[in-house]
Amino acid sequence: MRVLLVRHGRAGTKERWTGDDRARPLDLQGLRQADALVNVLAPLKPAGIASSPYLRCLQTMAPLAAKLGLPVDQSPSLEPDAGREAAAMVRGLGKVLMAPPMVVCTHGEVLGEVLAALAGEDGLRLRRRPPGPKGCVWVVDFRQGRASSARYIPPGR
Repeated sequence: MRVLLVRHGRAGTKERWTGDDRARPLDLQGLRQADALVNVLAPLKPAGIASSPYLRCLQTMAPLAAKLGLPVDQSPSLEPDAGREAAAMVRGLGKVLMAPPMVVCTHGEVLGEVLAALAGEDGLRLRRRPPGPKGCVWVVDFRQGRASSARYIPPGR
C-alpha cells in the first residue's frame, strides 16, 4: 500500500489571520501549489482522498479531486493536535493489502508527528527532516503493515 501524505499549501500565518483558524484560506502561492500537486499526485492514480476539514486543506485537495472525480473525505483525525489519531489512521491505511494509493492532506505539525511515529515504530528512514514546507508530499510505502520507505517531493510553485 502507498500513502501520499500532503502538507496543505501556503495560507499566510496564524498571527495575521483574525478569523477562525479553520477558515483560513490558501493565499495565491498556496493556490498555485494546490494546482501543481495535480501533476504530482494524479499520475500515481490515487483511489481516495482524505483531508483535514480546515479550509486550507480542502482547498489544497480541490484541484486533485476535480481532476480525478473523487470526493474529499473530511476527517477530524487530520486536524491540528490530532497527531496520534492521524498516525493511527495512516497506519490503518498501510495495512490494506494490494490497494491503490490514498492521499492524506493535513497540517505540518500532524505530518511531522505521523512521520516521527512511523520512523520510531517501523524504523522508517527519512532523508530529510519532516514535515517539509507547505505544499510538499511524502510518498510512504508499506509492506506487511509497516512503513518500508518514504520519498519526499518538494512543493511546486
